[in-house]
Amino acid sequence: MKLASLGEDAIVARLTRGIAPGAGVRIGIGDDCAVVGGKRDAVWRLLKTDALVEGIHFLPDSPAPWIGWKAMARPVSDMAAMGGLPEYALVTIAIAPEAEMKRLQGIYSGIKRAARRFGVKVAGGEMSRSPGPLFLSIALTGTVERERCVTRAGGRAGDFLYVTGRLGGSLKGRHLRFVPRVEEARWLTESFSIRAMMDLSDGLGSDLPRLAKAGGAGFRIDRLPCASGCSARQAISDGEDYELLFALRPKDGPRLEAAWKERFPRLKLTRIGQLTPRGQTHLARGHDHFAQPR
Repeated sequence: MKLASLGEDAIVARLTRGIAPGAGVRIGIGDDCAVVGGKRDAVWRLLKTDALVEGIHFLPDSPAPWIGWKAMARPVSDMAAMGGLPEYALVTIAIAPEAEMKRLQGIYSGIKRAARRFGVKVAGGEMSRSPGPLFLSIALTGTVERERCVTRAGGRAGDFLYVTGRLGGSLKGRHLRFVPRVEEARWLTESFSIRAMMDLSDGLGSDLPRLAKAGGAGFRIDRLPCASGCSARQAISDGEDYELLFALRPKDGPRLEAAWKERFPRLKLTRIGQLTPRGQTHLARGHDHFAQPR
């Protein structure tokens, strides 16, 4: 059986079947980050690893500093989606010997700039020779207060669904130059009871069904905040938006919307729809690493 006939979610499900998470794992496989710690600990540890592959996540002629920025910013965005803060990073890179030192230095300049921006300490890593495309991976640790930790699985039928920013158009450069919504997520988890949350890395068409399924719900979409020049289909399918998707009790919606405009006047917040008791809106598919070409 070929991987392309299964798709990413099915592959992960088969590979991880029977893996016991262990007593210290609060949240294991299937969320934005792994969460470890004691059940009553005030602060839990977040664990995340993320990889970039040349030709898949960036093009060979992409600006080197933005490749490094993206490599660090992707796992930071996942920690934001759990309500947490990043802390320490390990950097792994595999690169061809024929590559220019200037390019490698440019990549690391982007890594360091993102690390400074989000308070990450680069503690070490690994370097290897690669006979093929450049490969770059960041392993990141972080922390989140137990009371503020948000998963994908807390949404319930009737909850309002919100998205930060605008969706679509990632190939115009947004997939490299995005800013993880750490500040916004911290404010949300401090000010409101967020029921479920995740970052939109694979596109709304892939990630919204995951959030709904994790909570045992369906969903309905009423509107989409499309990026300039993008269609609704692109907003659903392009992927790599790195915005927050979250669910909130309807009674908290009006207060959130008013407070958001005051706290983040330059960042759009859109109530895109609602979780439903069952069923699913048919969306154009988002990004899947192993799906057959459309």
